Amino acid sequence: MQVLIIGCGPCGLRTAIEAQLLGAQVVVVEKRDRFSRNNVLHLWPFVITDLKALGAKKFYGKFCAGSIDHISIRQLQCILLKVALLLGVRVFEGLGFEELIPPPEDQTESWRARFSQPDHSLHQYEIDVLIGADGKRNTLSGFNRTEFRGKLAIAVTANFINRRTEGESSVPEISGVAFIFNQKFFKELKAATRIDLENIVYYKDETHYFVMTAKKQSLLDKGVIIQDLMDTQQLLHPNNVDREALQDYAREAADFSTGYQMPHLDFAVNHYGHPDVAMFDFTSMFAAENACRAEQVRGHRILLGLVGDSLLEPFWPTGSGCARGFLSAFDAAWMMKSWAALGPTGNPLEVLAERESIYRLLAQTTPRNLSKGTQKYQSAYMLEPWSRYPTINTRAVLPFQVRHLFSTDDPDSLAIYVTSNTSTVAPHLNLKHDTKDDDLPRKRKRRDSLVDPDALLKWCQRQVSHLPELAIEDMTTAFQDGLALCGILHRYRPELIPFAELSPQSRALNNQLAFDVLLSEFGVSPIMTGVEMAEAEVPDRICMISYLSQVYHALRGELPHIPYDNDTCDPIDEQPISLPSRERGLPCRVLGDDLPFATSTLDKKSKKYRTDRILTEE
Repeated sequence: MQVLIIGCGPCGLRTAIEAQLLGAQVVVVEKRDRFSRNNVLHLWPFVITDLKALGAKKFYGKFCAGSIDHISIRQLQCILLKVALLLGVRVFEGLGFEELIPPPEDQTESWRARFSQPDHSLHQYEIDVLIGADGKRNTLSGFNRTEFRGKLAIAVTANFINRRTEGESSVPEISGVAFIFNQKFFKELKAATRIDLENIVYYKDETHYFVMTAKKQSLLDKGVIIQDLMDTQQLLHPNNVDREALQDYAREAADFSTGYQMPHLDFAVNHYGHPDVAMFDFTSMFAAENACRAEQVRGHRILLGLVGDSLLEPFWPTGSGCARGFLSAFDAAWMMKSWAALGPTGNPLEVLAERESIYRLLAQTTPRNLSKGTQKYQSAYMLEPWSRYPTINTRAVLPFQVRHLFSTDDPDSLAIYVTSNTSTVAPHLNLKHDTKDDDLPRKRKRRDSLVDPDALLKWCQRQVSHLPELAIEDMTTAFQDGLALCGILHRYRPELIPFAELSPQSRALNNQLAFDVLLSEFGVSPIMTGVEMAEAEVPDRICMISYLSQVYHALRGELPHIPYDNDTCDPIDEQPISLPSRERGLPCRVLGDDLPFATSTLDKKSKKYRTDRILTEE
């Protein structure tokens, strides 16, 4: 199963880790080019336990030491990114998702995506599951959102540089002070500074992080809000906010609340290089009307889902954003596991209905009502949702109620799914029996059907588009010198194919190299030897279409090699081709008439194939 996740925030990375642990091939795309979010997250106990189990203390020794229960978003992203990369997740920064592309009419490709970089190799990545984790500005279409608005409450966040001096370390944190519990403090603050707050929180992390709820009249009196307007969006629009006055407001509030003990209060900078202070209305929250949906076009299915703030925007005072985001990540991973277990004939409405049933519980979760809220049991949280939710009912939403979440070009199949009484999910939801091999999702077998010749030719031409000197005009003679097949493989495994060293005159060697790589790396058996291919007057067209169809099916799940800025040359071209070594190589030899041995050798140490001629028989 191939998964694409939009967004490299904490929830997107946590989803990627869980999907990778399930055995999926996971790719994450992030529009930003660096981690720059200074704000601090409050962590529920189960989140701390989960992160420690992933090795957070190894990557960041200060993680939640003692009674600390918070961490900066940037530091949390760094921890999760390291875990994801170690597990094999591929992450691409500076790459934005734009839209989903349905399968073409020739059905040679499945669902793909269009990205902000038109020539990026990820355009060829075929997707089985697409997860939106890019926050409240969700770019994944097809998910309607409902707004929940309460009485106007304006939050101000500010991040000041933490120089980690002795004076700064002695300033105590403020875990949360509210007006109703400490009226004297807030009255003194208003008398001294004319700043009127409902509450204030101060956390010390990579920055000195302050977040407070300010009263509108106080912001007007201090000149932060220029004009009092009825519409909330216009009221807090940048054109109606004095940035300098806002910075002074946040600095004065921070200075007073810490007893003027801070040696300095210089603002940290945000992603845009500006002082990291912001103001927003946190009582306007959005929640997706549904957590998932699915589409089927020309026989190809795709599952789409949301996690984190894209799914359910948190209410700031509860500190629930990260915790519920992680819960949604686990729920999405369970949905992927159930989806993979369906097979081609399973009922997709069962998976969608179960996911929507679980989603109904998310907004109700608190640290107290999660299943067995002590640390002893939190380490036992599993992917199965009832290990976290004590009162779960996975049949709260029934399949016929989510038929609008499954879009298909085959209405007859939808009618069958709606009327089906067979549950394809329930057998996987029983924890009281040992997991047997039959209960595990089976790996999807490679399709061995022939691909339409015209579509196959176009696919081959696209694979060698990065080699302007190579042209594929047909399915026979164009492959005779072996360069075309090597060029296709070079797009995916340049470290195994020394394309710059190959010669059109070395037909047998070129073909044998390609055959050996396809057999050892992708399990595609050759239809002939390299010498036979080179000596054929014209390769048989039917045999070539059959073989290239197998190559297509083998490579369609692979990501093309993506060169990075520090790549000065092709990895394989850094070393000249040398004679194969008996001690280090695994030679694959093919007899020839005028050439005793045509050899391609896998070097165990460098993991590279080398080609050469052995002129005398050993």
